[in-house]
Amino acid sequence: MPDQPMRPTAEIVARALGVTRRYGDVLALDDLSLDIHAGELVGLLGPNGAGKSTLINLFVGLRRPSSGRVELLGGSPTDPARRLGIGVTPQETGLPAALRVGEVVDFVAAHYPRSVDRGALLERFALTGLERRQVGGLSGGQKRRLAVALAFVGEPRMVFLDEPTTGLDVEARRALWDGIRHFHAGGGTVVLTSHYLEEIEALAERVVVIGQGRVLTDGTTAEVRGIAGVRRVTLTAGDLAGLPGILRTEREGTRTHLLTTDADALVRALVRAEIPFSDLEIQATSLEEAFLTITARQSRAA
Repeated sequence: MPDQPMRPTAEIVARALGVTRRYGDVLALDDLSLDIHAGELVGLLGPNGAGKSTLINLFVGLRRPSSGRVELLGGSPTDPARRLGIGVTPQETGLPAALRVGEVVDFVAAHYPRSVDRGALLERFALTGLERRQVGGLSGGQKRRLAVALAFVGEPRMVFLDEPTTGLDVEARRALWDGIRHFHAGGGTVVLTSHYLEEIEALAERVVVIGQGRVLTDGTTAEVRGIAGVRRVTLTAGDLAGLPGILRTEREGTRTHLLTTDADALVRALVRAEIPFSDLEIQATSLEEAFLTITARQSRAA
């Protein structure tokens, strides 16, 4: 596993130490170690089947490791007292269709010694005015926002959000982002997975890339981009076939975007090949491009 970056000596609120998890013959996590510190907003990235949801299920006590150790808030994730300090939104949730929104919130709140004011919670997640609406009558986006809001009901110290905005439109996603930021700004710890890489880029301070059950990269957004070592070269040109060091090519109208690990060498090759080009731009890679590069390297190594 790659070394984790140096961080302030904040309390470790969740920890996986040499964790392996098998489902029959399937190896979901492979000797994975990871520390989450108090106050962090951590984004877990990885392709389907990488082990992200399995890791969250271990942290919140829904699964146990086949080997290794998992800690939550200084103890075992299976300890009910520890689990009172967290909130969770899994990928799939089922809420009673006949209950009203206010009844669902009050029911969940009753399981905690302290809870957030219902009106304030609904306002934070753009659900104001829906208290008396039956859950079955909500739109898909409203149901998902309610499911995420429930993770924050019990004034948790940390929340685990597994694909929290899947299926939401842009406006609904941004409403959830605001709610997550509000919690984090107050000192809360957040661990979230997402297929929307711009979501991780917008929210996360720390990015952990997981592939085939292992941590591939762990750092800030800028550090992850740097580890990938990829640059985006954009230009207007004709046929660019045969140029060395191109990882991926995309065309957008008359413009061509090239991903390369050596932008200087690519430009020199353009000049030597006497390929006419104009409007040349060289930029840092996006988080998405870095993610694709890192996971592709891991697949080739495997």
